[in-house]
Amino acid sequence: MENSIRSLQQEINDATLNSQADIESFRLRYTVRKGLIAALFSQLKSVSPTDRPNIGIMLNQLKESAEARIAEATDSISHHEESSQPSIDLTLPGRISFTGSEHPVQKVLGEMKGIFSAMGFAMATGPELELDSYNFDMLNFPPDHPARDMQDTFFVKRNGNEDDVLLRTHTSPVQVRVMLDQPPPIRVICPGKVYRNEAISSRSYCVFHQLEGLYIDKGVTFADLKATIYSFAHQMFGSEVKLRFRPSFFPFTEPSAEVDVTCYLCGGKGCKVCKKSGWLEIMGCGMVHPNVIQNCGIDPEVWSGYAFGMGVDRTVLLHYKIDDIRLLFENDLRMLRQFTA
Repeated sequence: MENSIRSLQQEINDATLNSQADIESFRLRYTVRKGLIAALFSQLKSVSPTDRPNIGIMLNQLKESAEARIAEATDSISHHEESSQPSIDLTLPGRISFTGSEHPVQKVLGEMKGIFSAMGFAMATGPELELDSYNFDMLNFPPDHPARDMQDTFFVKRNGNEDDVLLRTHTSPVQVRVMLDQPPPIRVICPGKVYRNEAISSRSYCVFHQLEGLYIDKGVTFADLKATIYSFAHQMFGSEVKLRFRPSFFPFTEPSAEVDVTCYLCGGKGCKVCKKSGWLEIMGCGMVHPNVIQNCGIDPEVWSGYAFGMGVDRTVLLHYKIDDIRLLFENDLRMLRQFTA
């Protein structure tokens, strides 16, 4: 039996293993349960007891030798396959990885929130799908007000009464909800997305972002409102910016005003963006109408307040000197990559 073991050992040593097929054929011939080495192990019981220990050692060495040949050949083939792969071409230009960042609207909105937060304003939000009563009635809009027309408002459900459902045209309904839920004093800002059925142009869009503010307390005056707006404008647009207040009309404020700042492109000289006026409107504001305060269950004889509202998107145009509001909604990477972190 020793001769059979030595003969098989020599055969194993001489075997050529240059491929996976050779290795598999070798394994099936020698190391499986019905292979040649297993056949020799089955004959061990016929060996005399005195020779059996030595024969057993030789068989174990034979099995280990066969398994070592398989492992060595497998490693050699794997290494050869890896080395045959094409190497990295170091002359090629590197791949550019783009870092994501906030959208310019969100960046500016974050700055605006920070400014008003430092003034002591809390933040409130509300639903974009709103009831007619919150969007119009409680804000002192008469039944025949033009803003109720289908040309201005996206109505979702019209029943001809205060149960009409619509996409909110401003974030003022959030102010109403705050006054209904919270007793004065109240100092909040209400940022959010609003919808109006308007013609799309370089200066207006059918959906845009708005930030409104509300301050209700005892003894609040228009001078407090002007101080707040001046402070915001100088922090947002720079200390050199000029402001002007123009008398205006809003159903929910009295007196009311619109606020303009000097044009960011022409510096007040006049251009196509400001329509040659040298001024750009940034917000509307005024003292909260007593009817609105009373509609929300607050006594207008004791409490007074001011409110203001501005388009965030238009502030983005001013802040970054962009001349077309549509660029903010087109998701053009060439434009958005200019605002990467």
